[in-house]
Amino acid sequence: MVRLYADEQFPFPVVQRLRALGYDILTVQEAGQANQRIPDEQVLQFAASQERAVITQNRRDFVKLHNQSSAHAGIVVCSKNLDWDAYTA
Repeated sequence: MVRLYADEQFPFPVVQRLRALGYDILTVQEAGQANQRIPDEQVLQFAASQERAVITQNRRDFVKLHNQSSAHAGIVVCSKNLDWDAYTA
């Protein structure tokens, strides 16, 4: 299964639900990198160094980074639909 790195703005309730489904997710907060204004490029580089795909809601910036370089483990861009309970199995 894919290993993920949740960026700083990614909703923690979604992280918890994905973990309950068996996903290996490290958050920016857990990595000790929260509230440091780390540029998205460095977030992506850190994730790649940990062999993790970034999971984010920041479509504009991370799609742009993907188009600039494929030297990463992946980028998962999610919508901002906050109705998480509608999707529980």
